[in-house]
Amino acid sequence: MLSNCCRTSLSISIASTLKSPNNFSKSLFLGQKKTSLFLNPIFKKWNSSKMEVSTSSSTSKMMIKASSAEALKNANELIDSVETFIFDCDGVIWKGDSLIDGVPETLDMLRAKGKRLVFVTNNSTKSRKQYGKKFETLGLSVNEEEIFASSFAAAAYLKSINFPKDKKVYVVGEEGILKELDLAEYQHLGGPEDGGKKIELKPGFLMEHDESVGAVVVGFDRNFNYYKVQYATLCIRENPGCLFIATNRDAVTHLTDAQEWAGGGSMVGAIVGSTQREPIVVGKPSTFMMDYVSKEFGIEKSQICMVGDRLDTDILFGQNGGCKTLLVLSGVTSLPMLQSPSNSIKPDFYTNKISDLLSLSAATV
Repeated sequence: MLSNCCRTSLSISIASTLKSPNNFSKSLFLGQKKTSLFLNPIFKKWNSSKMEVSTSSSTSKMMIKASSAEALKNANELIDSVETFIFDCDGVIWKGDSLIDGVPETLDMLRAKGKRLVFVTNNSTKSRKQYGKKFETLGLSVNEEEIFASSFAAAAYLKSINFPKDKKVYVVGEEGILKELDLAEYQHLGGPEDGGKKIELKPGFLMEHDESVGAVVVGFDRNFNYYKVQYATLCIRENPGCLFIATNRDAVTHLTDAQEWAGGGSMVGAIVGSTQREPIVVGKPSTFMMDYVSKEFGIEKSQICMVGDRLDTDILFGQNGGCKTLLVLSGVTSLPMLQSPSNSIKPDFYTNKISDLLSLSAATV
């Protein structure tokens, strides 16, 4: 059940930004303080012309650690210092459809120590239920309630702002978003069925769009095309109060274990370009999912360790939420990238892969 607890820490005015799209200068990562984004940041509820997400000073500060990250040496000390581990999935648990070595044994060890495990992914192509099946296929026992995908976050966010049920959601994305919107009982259109549609640019052609669309949700989409860009653009630019929501702005993703692939950020970027509007981002590094998980399970954020492979999403997500952070080098971030002078995001610890929690734990007993 979607909870009102997932209201986030940023107030926004859709009315003023529609009138002056250039009011947006950066993405709206919910939970980070971006006071330069708006002319008028204080509004209370969504209606036909405006929307708000309530403020929370405890999560509004963007926290980037300047000190050098430490190589993880004493795993037991880290494990004993927290109650919950939140894991990213791609590049941490698996790559593509291949499980990373040592994951099952590490998760079993943490559960045996009484730790709560939560899995958070920016990948919006699947619903929570579909991710549950992927975990099962890979031989991992994970409950649906322990999984938080950005597809779920998009639906939960709409629920948190009391998005009207008589409004529709246009989806640039895949099945996962549609399934979560169905569960939240929101009307939607677009998605995979628009993947094969084309536009014939004849003289005088005018593309129609549904004026009842009150939100456009953009996620990773392997059937991205010009039709979707134009439809989303028309809704955002011409429908009063229409929200522009991104599941994430990840530059790359792991579709296979052989290479990196263009991520959801490339789809979002195309629509940013055509609308001159920046989206409300509900996935990492927004703290929306962190706030939701914390309230849902009654977890103190200081008792959480966020484990991920990306500095600008996973680690920043943990830091914005006030959690301990552990970077694993099994995904997109290499040691030279972490130690580069140009990198300002430093985790508390780093290690090669999550199975090091198991091996280092055994070594210090």
